[in-house]
Amino acid sequence: MTLERLTWRTLEPLHGMIYFSPEADAAYKQLGLTGRMGYFASRAAALGPVTAEAVIATFYNFNPQVVRQAIPAAWHIASPADILDARFNAADATLRRVLGDAVESPEMSHAAALAREAAEAISGELSGRPLYAAHAALPWPAAPHLILWHAQTLLREFRGDGHLAALLAAGLSGIEALVSHAATGDVPAETLRVTRGWTETDWAAAVDRLEKRGWLRDGSLTAQGRREREVIEEATDRMARAPYAALGDDRCQELRLLVRPWSKQVVAQLMPWAADNTGNLGTPRTG
Repeated sequence: MTLERLTWRTLEPLHGMIYFSPEADAAYKQLGLTGRMGYFASRAAALGPVTAEAVIATFYNFNPQVVRQAIPAAWHIASPADILDARFNAADATLRRVLGDAVESPEMSHAAALAREAAEAISGELSGRPLYAAHAALPWPAAPHLILWHAQTLLREFRGDGHLAALLAAGLSGIEALVSHAATGDVPAETLRVTRGWTETDWAAAVDRLEKRGWLRDGSLTAQGRREREVIEEATDRMARAPYAALGDDRCQELRLLVRPWSKQVVAQLMPWAADNTGNLGTPRTG
């Protein structure tokens, strides 16, 4: 596994926990956001009060009908600024609860400095990275654990925007990306289908299309499908390399060693399904 993929996977739970945080759910509900509004509005708020179509484009693999049930209605309930404040406050509360005294430790300060350096190394790389660019324009928080969280948010969305470019280049729609991802065995197909709002009919049609392309057979990736998926992952890694190359191998390894115990705590408490049987950590943005 490449350095950039390893580093991203190790740090990703520290960002991804926000989507499974009880504190975040409560904060969005307090603003009046119901159902999936909290998820879509909190990730999209950095873009401003955008249309459903902008969220469909940048989030990529969700059923457009599900997005339209949440956006733009969310902006009539709470402003993007208030939603962003709620998100940061929830990240603060969740990390303090899960990590305890570690949030005030010298190790946290050092990890935050390393992650921020990596994130700031790509501050000028905005072209073709809309969700990353929107989050990169937000002010940096002051507390080290929130600096680390925000840095990983930037690194995650930077990688994710590149991943979408790789999926588009491969000719995969959002649901086809999910179907091919499910076929790797990393995440159950039903989990991906339900969480992204697709019907069984939609899913079956996407399976049929990928079978006709030679990617799938009997629900599993063919040799061609595995090759095509690897091309996508290699392209994603290549487009995500810059921030980790700026740190260098040794400091990326140092960052991973610092963060890994905290990521394990987050996974154990908030998303135990994110640890596979090899001990890898990660919550992929898309297929």
